[in-house]
Amino acid sequence: MHVQIHDKMQEKMEKTVAVLKEDLHSVRAGRANPQLLDRITVEYYGAPTPLKQLAGVSAPEPRLLVVSPFDPTLIPDIEKAIMMSDIGITPSNDGKIVRLAIPMLTEERRKELTKVVKKYGEEAKVALRHERREANDKLKKMNKSNELTEDDLKRAEDEVQKTTDKYSKVIDDVITHKEQEILEV
Repeated sequence: MHVQIHDKMQEKMEKTVAVLKEDLHSVRAGRANPQLLDRITVEYYGAPTPLKQLAGVSAPEPRLLVVSPFDPTLIPDIEKAIMMSDIGITPSNDGKIVRLAIPMLTEERRKELTKVVKKYGEEAKVALRHERREANDKLKKMNKSNELTEDDLKRAEDEVQKTTDKYSKVIDDVITHKEQEILEV
């Protein structure tokens, strides 16, 4: 039974790392990446719709993103959504496509972005600790209802801690990699 608790916790921790990686894709590292626009939603017939459902996004050059709307009448709405997002890039259009020129990052902006990345990492670690606490609580309940001996409880808690440490290190590695990517000129 305690194996199921551990497996469920590990599954949640995998998801936490996956969400972190997804969040980091939206942090601009100075080069054009279509994933930068993944979180942008556009008001479409009164409903917020993900940009990638309304347009094709490509990076034809290292410092240029091109948004090709399936319906050109959406261009003003797409530009508005990009302006209101936190990516800090001003769009321009030619009536058919929206262009986003990715500016070089200033030293100050790079430092701000590393703080954002660290914040994402810390949020992911908080989620890990929550998952660890949840698993340990379930194990303690099993011990109280005599489904688990004291020795088994101790072993299971050690296993939970080892898994938590493993995923915490994965998060540290992901964050370090992203910070290097941002600071690389």
